[in-house]
Amino acid sequence: IYILSHLNLLIFIFIFLFSGLIPTLSKFPGLEWLAALDFSSMIGKFGTELVGGGKAAGARRSSMEALVLFPTIMLALGFIEIFEYYGALGAAQKIFQPLFRPLMGIPGVAGLAFVASLNSSDVGSVMTRQLRAEGELTEKERTVFVAYQYAGSATITNTLGAGSALIPISLLAPGVIIGIQILAKIIGDNVVRLILNFTEKKENTQKQEG
Repeated sequence: IYILSHLNLLIFIFIFLFSGLIPTLSKFPGLEWLAALDFSSMIGKFGTELVGGGKAAGARRSSMEALVLFPTIMLALGFIEIFEYYGALGAAQKIFQPLFRPLMGIPGVAGLAFVASLNSSDVGSVMTRQLRAEGELTEKERTVFVAYQYAGSATITNTLGAGSALIPISLLAPGVIIGIQILAKIIGDNVVRLILNFTEKKENTQKQEG
């Protein structure tokens, strides 16, 4: 029981750090201190002025963008290694498996990458790559999962950040908007899943006939 509660706590901490929910919670009176625990706050704003005022383009702009991403990825990888060392990946497998397998066609072990992708598309992609390299995801499962991540990436961060100017005039609450986006992403995930299943079935039929 102690180990189970310990692992559940690890997953809760991971979700807390990477989900992008802390900035919203920190706006409530008395909870401002929570902002210090958010992953986006930890990486700060260093280097954003290097991108330029809109005129920088081509190799220079992409190089500066890559330079800005280094501290983000390095810090995220540090957190990921810590959580994996203490067994959070295995706990995620048990917690998310009953939901992810039927709903998205991916194993529960992708749960932490799923949470991370809500806040950072870069961290989500790095975790997905690691899962594939370690054999936790098949090529098909990775393709399906990437289809989910690619559309509307970093859903919470981009909606509350880049889309913040539209929230005051929106007819729906931010939580509802994010929920609709995630639902649309899951639908897109399953469209790709169906295409791959059809293609795989067709190839198997052709092999049997051949």
